[in-house]
Amino acid sequence: MNAVSALMTPQTAATAAFVMVIGLTILGALIAVGARNIFHNVLGLCVSLFGVSGIFLFLNSPFVALMEILIYIGAICIAICFAIMLSEPMYLPPPPRNKVKVLGAAIGAGGIFAFLGLLLKKTQWTPAPERSTDWSVTTIGHYFLTNYALIFELVSLLLLVAMLGAIVTARGGRSKP
Repeated sequence: MNAVSALMTPQTAATAAFVMVIGLTILGALIAVGARNIFHNVLGLCVSLFGVSGIFLFLNSPFVALMEILIYIGAICIAICFAIMLSEPMYLPPPPRNKVKVLGAAIGAGGIFAFLGLLLKKTQWTPAPERSTDWSVTTIGHYFLTNYALIFELVSLLLLVAMLGAIVTARGGRSKP
């Protein structure tokens, strides 16, 4: 019993949970990018955003994590409904992919990934100061306008891109048989 409790410390459990949240985020992102069905793409995006809300929980921001789930995942589900209602039926075969566009997207994504990896490696990470226990509306508003403004704007930009993708997908409309 001592050997098991020595292996499963709270730090080990927290690290394992963090790795699972990161894995869920990456898996959802891969499904969102790699699936050929619009419904599966958006479901992958929802899984990835759910993982991002888990990351916010690890950053000790439960309010932002809950808003991530309520606003962004809920809004993406609405985008799913519009895309399915307005796009071609899913039983039709999808058009073939353009190899040049796929290669360009892979090179662009790899470049961004490499840049962000170098940025993370070269950043001097300092420990956060002691966290406040005051979570009033005033404090949360202050955090949204100062510490978390960039994160909140990036998530809203992701929502905008998802909505534009739904509009572009639905632009062709249904063809009459």
